[in-house]
Amino acid sequence: MHLLSMTDLTAGEIRELIRHAVAMKGQGCLSLLAGRSLGLVFERPSLRTRVSFEVAMNQLGGHSLYLSPEEIGLGHREAVGDVGAVLSRYVHGMVARVRSQPSLHLLAQHSSVPVINGLSDEEHPCQALSDLLTIYEKKGSTDGLVLTYVGDGNNVAHSLLLAGCLMGMEVRLASPREYEVFPTVVAKARELASHNGGKVMLTEDPQEAAENADVLYTDVWYSMGHEEERDVRRKVFAPYQVNAALMARARANAIFMHNLPAHRGEEVTDEVIDGPGSVVLDQAENRLHMQKAILAKLLR
Repeated sequence: MHLLSMTDLTAGEIRELIRHAVAMKGQGCLSLLAGRSLGLVFERPSLRTRVSFEVAMNQLGGHSLYLSPEEIGLGHREAVGDVGAVLSRYVHGMVARVRSQPSLHLLAQHSSVPVINGLSDEEHPCQALSDLLTIYEKKGSTDGLVLTYVGDGNNVAHSLLLAGCLMGMEVRLASPREYEVFPTVVAKARELASHNGGKVMLTEDPQEAAENADVLYTDVWYSMGHEEERDVRRKVFAPYQVNAALMARARANAIFMHNLPAHRGEEVTDEVIDGPGSVVLDQAENRLHMQKAILAKLLR
């Protein structure tokens, strides 16, 4: 089994991963993957994804091997399919942090071991699963909650939308025109919502989206690959900043989430990210615990 998209999982499988992550969080090191190896195939740099997977594999008794962009050269130094086929002879699973979703699917197509999406241009399922774990811990459940995402309709927004709909949440996305999530992802999310009791709301108005929300989530306005658009995006996204006024529209006990790294003073103010409702550090820590649950499910 590969984990390339949130749609590779059912609602039941997600709940199982959350249960296992909670249990593993209390158990610490476990020898579930002794003698097993994990290849980290990275085209893009990372702090949380790399460290959480390396530590997770170590705590499960296995070994990880980091492969840098220069060493791999996906599609340049070596064909993507060849990389997948060769690495399958050495390791028991791969985490691929790649520039494009097609490269990810090609890698998985030629791999005989599980491939996990550590980030692509279209999705970030491991982040969304960790976020669901954090929401579950803070709220006791995910059923019926309102999850509001404000900002760029990027890979994180895609996976959050799909994850929330799978778990029966009302997911609201507020993005400027031309920066919305992909229509194909919205269509799939609506389908998942119809089967799991969820809802989807798309708007250009962050105030409307934040009204009575249980979770308020944002991400950077420009990330890897969009740095040249920095000045333009700052102007377009300025009304989408998560500040005290926007948080005040959410429920009194609402939590603030950000997948990090954050550009303080842009998409979020210090007052919010350092405030009592912020769970960003718990969110970051939970990458480790959810990664352990994912690895135990796919590599055992």
